[in-house]
Amino acid sequence: MTHPKDILQQYGLEPKKSLGQNFLFDENVLRRIVDAAALGPDDAVLEVGPGLGSLTKLLAATAVSVTAVELDDRYLPILQAELAAQPHVTLIHGDILAQNPGDLFSIPYKVVANVPYYITGAILRHLLGGPHKPTTMVLTVQKEVAERVTAVPPNMSLLAVSVQWYGQVTKVADIKAGSFWPTPDVDSAVIRIDLRQTQPDAAFEKLFFQVVKAGFSQKRKQLQKNLRQLGLNPNSTAAMLQAANVDGRRRAETLTLDEWRLLCLAYQEAKKT
Repeated sequence: MTHPKDILQQYGLEPKKSLGQNFLFDENVLRRIVDAAALGPDDAVLEVGPGLGSLTKLLAATAVSVTAVELDDRYLPILQAELAAQPHVTLIHGDILAQNPGDLFSIPYKVVANVPYYITGAILRHLLGGPHKPTTMVLTVQKEVAERVTAVPPNMSLLAVSVQWYGQVTKVADIKAGSFWPTPDVDSAVIRIDLRQTQPDAAFEKLFFQVVKAGFSQKRKQLQKNLRQLGLNPNSTAAMLQAANVDGRRRAETLTLDEWRLLCLAYQEAKKT
């Protein structure tokens, strides 16, 4: 595999730090990412930030189609040259956050990507929270982010609850910083998110996140105090916690996903009274 530095020199380009451009060039790691996606010949794939196309070519070797969205137009000539023999790869110049996957796919799709670290959270919200969700996501993220999204009580966070709400999250592998060029300041990890086939309706989802955000609103404060932001009087908040069988003296990071669901159902009932 040609080193990314050599490819960029050939085109007179340099990576943009402002766009978080660190190119993964370890072929063993790239293959592990593809293996984690468990692609079949009928799978359609969305790739975010194909960069120089190293991962794209491996995805195209198995998937029925690959749609690669690249923000930096400087890389389009490189991608067009590298992928010229792959007619089932579609290149889109644009911001993934401005794309509607429903316009890109008419069949179920998977997401496989080395995402720019500075917008990891935004990409997760955009693809998980949209109406046309993927079935599976395999992402390279900062190791710290991987640890946060795979956390369990008592180390939950708003990010962990938000991602785990949509599906099961597992860490596939750690990646040393030296596998990238330029070398980032942090190690990375590959995560896989298997989305639940049945998702709650939009109204309940909105209510759920309203409750969770209130619960995590102030660190180190007890749940019964944070939940006051929901606008219930103290008695109603206490009744809500009792109905969910959750001790109000606990802190948000100790709750399981099921307990958050019960709290949301209790809040739903409390609003009716």
